[in-house]
Amino acid sequence: MIVSLRGELTEVAADRVVLEAGGVGYGLLVPGRLAAGLSRRLGEEIFLLTYLHVRDDGLQLFGFDGARERRFFLWLIGISGVGPKVALAILSAYSVTDLETAVMRGDEKKFESISGIGKKLAQRLLIELNDKVGAELDTMPTPAAPSGEAAGSPADHFLEARVALQNLGLSLREAEAALQGAPDAATLEELVRYALTRKSEAGT
Repeated sequence: MIVSLRGELTEVAADRVVLEAGGVGYGLLVPGRLAAGLSRRLGEEIFLLTYLHVRDDGLQLFGFDGARERRFFLWLIGISGVGPKVALAILSAYSVTDLETAVMRGDEKKFESISGIGKKLAQRLLIELNDKVGAELDTMPTPAAPSGEAAGSPADHFLEARVALQNLGLSLREAEAALQGAPDAATLEELVRYALTRKSEAGT
């Protein structure tokens, strides 16, 4: 199985690159976001993690810039109704961090905004990915914040707020439900206030 490739980048298209390694040119399907970034690196040696997808009519080799992107791709193609083409479209539309944040916030509109994904599939994606993304975020270290500032990505803030709400007595599911629909740019404090207000208004 081919799990990674290092070689000269000889060709870049919208969703495909060619790496020449050991005298062999390997064509890899890649997320559009990755292809756009690599378009400035023609002729350079690059390293990509890969996944070899076996089909009845042939083989497809996919390339990724890191383990998180490849792992998210594998999660996606494991969901009913999501093939490699749709998974690649999802990773082309948004970064893994943006997608993780959307999953944890139950933001189905984020997925519906991607071509080829309707409401039912968006809802299925949120359900299927929720536990996987939650477990993944739990293992990630929280970066230290500069003095007087809130640091980290929206996903970091969401995770911190979820932990804070659990410390206040909410279950994991209750915390996640209370945080759904929170503003993307909210700080940790704003997220906690939002969740507590939402839970209070729900009368639970």
